[in-house]
Amino acid sequence: MKYYIIAGEASGDLHGSNLMKALKQKDPNAEFRFWGGDLMAKQGGTLVKHYRDLAFMGFLEVAMNLRTILNNIKFCKQDIKNNKPDVLILVDYPGFNLRIAKFAKELGVKVVYYISPQLWAWKEGRVETIKKYVDEMMVILPFEEDFYKKHGVHSHFVGHPLLDAVSTLEDIDNEGFKVQNGLNEKEIIALLPGSRKQEVEKMLEIMLSVRPYFKEYQFVIAGAPSLPKEFYEKYVDDNVHFVSNKTYDLLRCSKAALVTSGTATLETALLNVPEVVCYRGSKISYAIAKRLVKNIRYISLVNLIMDREVVKELIQSDLNTNNLVEELKKIVSTEKRFEVFRDYELLREKLGGKGASENAADVILTM
Repeated sequence: MKYYIIAGEASGDLHGSNLMKALKQKDPNAEFRFWGGDLMAKQGGTLVKHYRDLAFMGFLEVAMNLRTILNNIKFCKQDIKNNKPDVLILVDYPGFNLRIAKFAKELGVKVVYYISPQLWAWKEGRVETIKKYVDEMMVILPFEEDFYKKHGVHSHFVGHPLLDAVSTLEDIDNEGFKVQNGLNEKEIIALLPGSRKQEVEKMLEIMLSVRPYFKEYQFVIAGAPSLPKEFYEKYVDDNVHFVSNKTYDLLRCSKAALVTSGTATLETALLNVPEVVCYRGSKISYAIAKRLVKNIRYISLVNLIMDREVVKELIQSDLNTNNLVEELKKIVSTEKRFEVFRDYELLREKLGGKGASENAADVILTM
């Protein structure tokens, strides 16, 4: 079969690549054309556009790049029309993907949504678009199935694909990792400041402000694949290091982590690293988002899934040096650290084990 896949972010590239791998195992004649990144490209097929050219964060940035976004939508529609895939697979990225879903459905292409948009948080009205234009909705968070059922939409809970990603990792040599990456002997605090330039600059400044209070640790920045190494050089010194494309290895060698809200918060938890979740957007974007988001008490996936505070979230004005220092001290040296480990075990159980990519591939092929 001919598969056309659209993933617009780094996390979508990861999950899209694992889905492609599962599809190839079940469909030896699989042909892929996709919007994604380097991980999807490794699975073969034709990369149409890289996600680094698609990711715009916040209301202001989207408005400023509206012409580019509209041109990408126009190009994508024409590319689908020219290539006539058997199935269109959309990976999250709703602002773009729901427009393409409507076009593809009207063109007669089967439409699958893998990894639901977070409609339970905001823009709940988009459920009507999914009803009309999506043939199969596959969800990865246990409470999403009930959300769709409430709206009269059948969905499949396939498990969380991050469990697949972390379960295949080989054991890592902590000291070997330090030597290979030019790190010193101190224990590591990992910094995951996000994947977009604007976001990274904002988050690294506040994350690195805690250094004077943790001189017994070294800080290591996890570089985003979408940003060049040179971008991070101004932050690096004798006790602040940088690694690129090694985030999972870095986390597995770390004592704790400071993580910008997003998929990385769940990845950090599944790799069993205590974390503090950080978020600070522009005042305008945050004010708009606060008005739009409904009935959501948390911003991190860890807390949302558990429906209680497992990891500390520091948001907007709460994200300051004093609070970061206080919360980081708790997870490196107090009973709170062991509470987090116990909660992480419950989190893994709630996510349903392994096999999301394979389960999703089965749903698609059954169509």
